[in-house]
Amino acid sequence: MLLRSLEDFFDSDTAGGLVLVASAVAALAIANSSLYPYYEGLLSAPFTIALGDAELSKSLLLWINDGLMAVFFLLVGLELKRERLEGKLRNPSDIVLPGVAALGGMMVPALIFAAINWHSADTLSGWAIPSATDIAFAVGVMALVGQRLPGSLRVFLLTLAILDDLGAILIIAFFYASDLQVDYLFLAIIPLFFMWYLNRAAIHRPALIIMLGIVLWVLILQSGIEATLAGVITAFFIPMRDKWGKSPAHALENALSPYVFFLIVPIFVLANAGVVLSGFRWSIYGNPIVLGVALGLFVGKQLGVFGTTWLLIKFGIARKPFGATWRQVYGVAVLAGIGFTMSLFIGGLSYSSTDLMNQVRIGVLTGSIGSAVIGYLILRLAPLSQEQQAAIARGETEARLDIEPQRQHESA
Repeated sequence: MLLRSLEDFFDSDTAGGLVLVASAVAALAIANSSLYPYYEGLLSAPFTIALGDAELSKSLLLWINDGLMAVFFLLVGLELKRERLEGKLRNPSDIVLPGVAALGGMMVPALIFAAINWHSADTLSGWAIPSATDIAFAVGVMALVGQRLPGSLRVFLLTLAILDDLGAILIIAFFYASDLQVDYLFLAIIPLFFMWYLNRAAIHRPALIIMLGIVLWVLILQSGIEATLAGVITAFFIPMRDKWGKSPAHALENALSPYVFFLIVPIFVLANAGVVLSGFRWSIYGNPIVLGVALGLFVGKQLGVFGTTWLLIKFGIARKPFGATWRQVYGVAVLAGIGFTMSLFIGGLSYSSTDLMNQVRIGVLTGSIGSAVIGYLILRLAPLSQEQQAAIARGETEARLDIEPQRQHESA
């Protein structure tokens, strides 16, 4: 019975978000207890891998952020590839609304942060922190609302978050490189060539590509570019179909998902969400970083996502998600302000100072919690649309409300 209950929990949409909340609470508790010196000491402890005279030495925190998170980005890359070739991103017409909404949801928060931090060169580098949406948290909160929402809204949020991840990856690639070492980039061409060859050969087992991806990760790390990008690049070379018609990409994605969402990401959150609250004053919300991140997530995201969505639908460029009311669309836009994992990750790339990162954590937690609570309340209290009421009267499930009537007719 207990084993079955655990399986049901881990299979639910809310599981990933709840585990992340537990990790964040644990990080906060440790950071404000007598265990904090051991916590900080463990994260700053050096960990070295050596081969002859060559060695790679980093603190445990950087191994988590640069190493474990490369696996997270490998999963993100696999998801992007699947959705582009077989899923929600396959048809260009289906990408327009969530794609433009994702772009607006990245630009407006960045502009808000930049406007608040414009006169401080030391803090302006964090402009991208409030631009990303945490898909696990956002979908988890939406799942708590239950069957009141049409499936079209979940598709809209998922597609928006996927494109948001792609945007975050591009931002990291272009704006967070430091001390570029061109010789290592040239060396990276070697594993890239062999990965391309294995992809073309449609190999059945991707182990060789993963090994080459590790080599690529080391070379990119040494080049000065954000090393986690190696995970995304490697994902794009995993064959979608092998010579027997099976999908190595699907198999790897399914195998990685539980480890990423229930082990790697919680470890990342545990290592990065430890806000030290000693000496906390409400006046800290006047701090440019805290204010920029919190307002960027809570205000900027909903303005960017809902504003662009409203304009596209108003001018007939795209159609509103079927079966959804404007209040429900707005609730989803508010949920997009849950930044958490990606925001903390970009914060770590932006600032090396412990004090500045503590400010980032306060801003991220404030903006994300505010977006989660308000977004949930809006969606929970929003009245049902006429389509939803009619579907319930006919005894149909809410899940069918992501299919428009003409499509239902065609499939009948």
